Amino acid sequence: MSNQSGSFINYSYTSGGSFTQPLSPEEEKKYLKLYADGDTDAKNILIEKNLRLVAHVAKKYSAACKDSEDLISIGTIGLIKGITSFDIERNTRLATYAARCIENEILMHLRSSKKYMNDLYLQDPISNDKEGNEITILDIISQKEDTVSDTADLSFDIGSLYKNLKSQLTPREKMVLEMRYGLGGREEITQREIAKMLGISRSYVSRIEKRAINKLHEVMCIE
Repeated sequence: MSNQSGSFINYSYTSGGSFTQPLSPEEEKKYLKLYADGDTDAKNILIEKNLRLVAHVAKKYSAACKDSEDLISIGTIGLIKGITSFDIERNTRLATYAARCIENEILMHLRSSKKYMNDLYLQDPISNDKEGNEITILDIISQKEDTVSDTADLSFDIGSLYKNLKSQLTPREKMVLEMRYGLGGREEITQREIAKMLGISRSYVSRIEKRAINKLHEVMCIE
């Protein structure tokens, strides 16, 4: 891991652990052009101002990794890769592209562990949007709270998700997914908290969650 990514992580946790505010679209274009012209300070600003995005993406994988700071460090590497490979001629925001790079970096880290090698991930594609980009179950689940990047209109897929939650899952599986991902107006909580509420082990909650995701993935890939 580069010292560069580590320095930005330390910087981001100053002032009580808060991240700096993201750039406006106009500011983003300005610094992307400066970086494209060879301004390394502009690159540093782009990294610093997008650390909030790294934390947002890393939070989705917190159940798979005990060390959240480790996930942020790995995600920051993905952010840096995203910034360095971003094409300023793209008709999209940097955050949209960088979020994928951050997710890919975190997934590579998780999948390098034998513990998660055979798991089915929420990031596995189930369909495509109007532009041909892959849509995952996680895209649909997180759409309700995704304010850091531009996303496709997934209203049909969200409707399909809720329909299948009711028709394909057992009441317990449905309840676990709703609590884990804040569906149906619920507050998002951890596997450990669900286990305590239901009077079962955390590992059993994990098995229920994975079984439910497998069911949704299978049926939504067919639709």
